[in-house]
Amino acid sequence: MNTQNAMTEQNFLYYNAIYGDGHFEREKLGELLNKGGAAGKIYRDVNHPKFVAKIFHDRTKSHTNRQKLEAMLHNRPNIPPIEYDGKMYVQIAWPEAVLEDDDGFCVGYLMPLINMDEAVSLDHLMQKAVRKKLGLSESYSNRLYAAYNVASMVAALHKCGHYIVDLKPANVSVYKENMLVAMFDCDGFSIKGEKGRYPAEFVSEEYIYPEGMRQNCEDMGEEQDKFALAVIIFKLLNNGIHPFSGTPRKNTEMLTIQTRIEQYHYAYGLWPDSYQAPNPYSIHHFFDKKTLELFDRAFLKGQKRPAAKEWQAHLEYLFRNLKTCKQNPDHIYFTSKGCGLCAIEEKFKQNMAAVKEEKAMPVKIRGLEISELSTEKNEQLKLERRLKFVKLNKVTLAGIVFYLFFFGSLSFILKPFHKLLSSGGYAIQLIVCALVIKALYTAGTYLQNKLPLLQNQALFNMLKIYALINIIVAFIILNNLTLSSY
Repeated sequence: MNTQNAMTEQNFLYYNAIYGDGHFEREKLGELLNKGGAAGKIYRDVNHPKFVAKIFHDRTKSHTNRQKLEAMLHNRPNIPPIEYDGKMYVQIAWPEAVLEDDDGFCVGYLMPLINMDEAVSLDHLMQKAVRKKLGLSESYSNRLYAAYNVASMVAALHKCGHYIVDLKPANVSVYKENMLVAMFDCDGFSIKGEKGRYPAEFVSEEYIYPEGMRQNCEDMGEEQDKFALAVIIFKLLNNGIHPFSGTPRKNTEMLTIQTRIEQYHYAYGLWPDSYQAPNPYSIHHFFDKKTLELFDRAFLKGQKRPAAKEWQAHLEYLFRNLKTCKQNPDHIYFTSKGCGLCAIEEKFKQNMAAVKEEKAMPVKIRGLEISELSTEKNEQLKLERRLKFVKLNKVTLAGIVFYLFFFGSLSFILKPFHKLLSSGGYAIQLIVCALVIKALYTAGTYLQNKLPLLQNQALFNMLKIYALINIIVAFIILNNLTLSSY
């Protein structure tokens, strides 16, 4: 028994904790809860069951990490745990103490324990299929409340001068029961300290503000957060649709979301975007006018982006003034336009019914269903195609003969009109010639796509040159032009 206890004791890690108020404690770390974090591993704190410890992978940044953590301890945002139905919910895993080893190296920090079994990534709220799979509520008001809580979190951090920078749905969690925010990895934020700023190290594409494409992550701050927050709110309110995704208007190169952001291709503004149209299942047309104006300010070039505090106030206003849909209690709406969710669901049903009907229709070739085609009928179709091909070639040959005769006789055909043509002068005649040549080229290109014989490019070019030469000859003859004239 003693040997077993000794072996168990060897599995514990011991570090010194320096708390924000200056007192020291000896911390005993036990169970490894998370192995794969980008910055460090998470261990359970045996001495404080409500705390966990994050131990950094990289020990070479001991001095910088200590300075940043001390700045966080002395400049805490006002984001306390919230009591809900008699239970406390931690909203942010902010450092409680710096951890150092016996040699004095900073190895990590203590933070409040957030039960991940009670929370889900914000990504999981975006899509109906994911919500259904995870058993999450379909109530649209939940997504609105989640947006409000995220905005409140960002506003509280900004009040202290801190910025998240790598703000995206995958890095934000919410409690399934009440949509309160659960925020982790705060040591990756851009932190304001008394001696300066300790920058963030990561930022994610599809959430980088346009100006940020010319900056390093270390230089990003409030504008990055304001942009990313607006993207998150848009996605929460618009069924997961990214504000810079849409349907390209032309068959041009498909741009990535981040490139569309860089070029300000916002598809849901009060004015249409040149590159893309909105997603056909977007409900932005049903948003409150003030909501649309805030999104325009967040995503259009030259506008002043709304601060997190402004979003917080507006989302609170929406929450207090929402209307419950009579057809579906999970739906809410904001204006006299009615329920956008119902409208989009009906549109989706109609489109799916049309697709289903189209798939059910028999495919036909020349009026015959594929299922009815036999070997004999296939041979008949081939024979009809061959006969049509021969007929088109005969008509084309007749047309070519007439074409050659017409342009070969052009000077004789135009001779009766000699005086009329000459009265216009050389300039008018040349303009008419140019228009005739252009018309011939246009008609020829059209006929080339219709007539098999003209698809022989050598023949086609020869006919064009033949017409051009005869037009020039006719012009010279009708105007009595000779070499001596020059």
